[in-house]
Amino acid sequence: QVQLVESGGGSVQAGGSLKLSCAASGYTSSTKCMAWFRQVPGKEREGVALIYKSDGSTYYEDSVKGRFTISQDNAKNTVYLQMTSLKPEDTAMYYCAAGPVCTTRWTQWSVYTYWGRGTQVTVSS
Repeated sequence: QVQLVESGGGSVQAGGSLKLSCAASGYTSSTKCMAWFRQVPGKEREGVALIYKSDGSTYYEDSVKGRFTISQDNAKNTVYLQMTSLKPEDTAMYYCAAGPVCTTRWTQWSVYTYWGRGTQVTVSS
């Protein structure tokens, strides 16, 4: 089992920045990829960023490229999502996810085994 705990969400004005953290514990060696997803009420959860634990390779959803940066601190078993130039449309609950494989289908929530409870990000105009 792997436990994921997100933190760092909050309210910010458009153009501002936030840094989310996801602390992992438990059998973390069973997971190969970590991702951040977001979800607004009535919509499907969407993947925004992925990081390969082995070599730190990263991938981003098009709408966040150049604005969001995913990173990891393996010593702390923590993954981060630095968000800059935030827009009102970035408002969502943000979730951390961990999966046993890394796949080109990384934006699909069903690929991941473990999820955190989420942290709310609200961007006002």
